[in-house]
Amino acid sequence: MPPTQPPSGQPRRALLICNAKARNGRFDLEEIRTVLRAGGIEPVEPPPGDCKALITAHAGSVDLVILGGGDGTMNAAAEALVETKLPLGILPLGTANDLARSLGIPIDPVAAARLITTAEARPADLGWVNGHYYFNVASIGFSAELAGELTAESKKAWGVLGYAVAAVRVLRRVRPFTVTIEHDGQTERVTTIQASVGNGRHYGGGMTVEAEAAVDDGKLDFYSLEVAHWWRLLALLPALRRGTQGRARDVRAFKTTEIRLSTRKRRPVNTDGELTTYTPAHFKVVPKVIRIFAPGPEARPSARDSLLPL
Repeated sequence: MPPTQPPSGQPRRALLICNAKARNGRFDLEEIRTVLRAGGIEPVEPPPGDCKALITAHAGSVDLVILGGGDGTMNAAAEALVETKLPLGILPLGTANDLARSLGIPIDPVAAARLITTAEARPADLGWVNGHYYFNVASIGFSAELAGELTAESKKAWGVLGYAVAAVRVLRRVRPFTVTIEHDGQTERVTTIQASVGNGRHYGGGMTVEAEAAVDDGKLDFYSLEVAHWWRLLALLPALRRGTQGRARDVRAFKTTEIRLSTRKRRPVNTDGELTTYTPAHFKVVPKVIRIFAPGPEARPSARDSLLPL
């Protein structure tokens, strides 16, 4: 449906929240404000505060929410957006901006603001694990250890390169572990270094969970890296970037709508780059529970086109 207009032709009111700690969180918003007002949107900018609390507090007085930040900022707002049913506009100000890339939203913040004024608010799915929503991918194992290694300072200083630097450090100590997988009436026990459950397409500053995954397909994309040695990850890197790793003999991959992962030792779960819960982990897809201003599916880039450069 087209953007909803408030009564009497008045401008739509947008709660504009920018994460100052994001990599580009100090971006000058003046041009953004000009673009929004020219497109019939009046920004409402509250004092800094908790993202979820701000959305809840202003829900009755705004028509949409615009978030400036990276994937962690979007993740922090997910629950409030579900509860208030307010549509989301994205200003990509983070390091990787995986959600924006999955949706074909321009990475340039001014172009993204212009899109918000003209695009439809399209339904999108969310992943859910142990009561926590996520947009992109949730993982246990290597990616979770990587999330624990990355700091806001390193991402701000090094950008996407910060992921690679941290990954080299984590690779030295990563060890395989056993995970029990329950899905679609099946139970499997495997040894892996990473198990990932994707809702969207991109994650981790340049990785792709599955080449044809989409945030609105009503499915979760699972893969498990069941490699014997850490150096095998280096050989898999091109496939992990393209989202074709499921074709490899030592990678287990399938689509589902609900899955449970359990481990002998409690392990952290990384959701959109944040450690939010622990195994045992119950995952499911929540279809079309949120609306995001984005291009139509036909305008989204292919998996290859939306890859970040190494």
